[in-house]
Amino acid sequence: MADEPADADRRFFSALIAGNLGALDDLLAPDFLMIDIARGSEVAKEAFLGAMRTGQVSFEKIEPAETRVRVHGTTAIVTGRTAMSGEMAGEPFSVKSRYTHVFVVEEGRWRLVAAQGTPIAEP
Repeated sequence: MADEPADADRRFFSALIAGNLGALDDLLAPDFLMIDIARGSEVAKEAFLGAMRTGQVSFEKIEPAETRVRVHGTTAIVTGRTAMSGEMAGEPFSVKSRYTHVFVVEEGRWRLVAAQGTPIAEP
């Protein structure tokens, strides 16, 4: 295999910050589904890429930490924390979260099939 799940996870965050739609399209599986950190809604791949393409959502900073990778055959579960900031619908946002990313091997490489973030409440 060309990379490890942790490498694919880092590429995902880098592509988000760079707004690299080609890299995101390549990394996300066709049936990718994200659970929106702000509303808890389901966002499919094309809707997510569309929001990035139109500037509805953009990322200025994503700082992952405490990353853990568990591999089960051709599936990997990556969990960790992030501190991220950017803009959503023209409004700035800043959030700390815990995340879960699920990767599967497709065509000899790791592709992201599911992503979920949960905000970390500040005390």
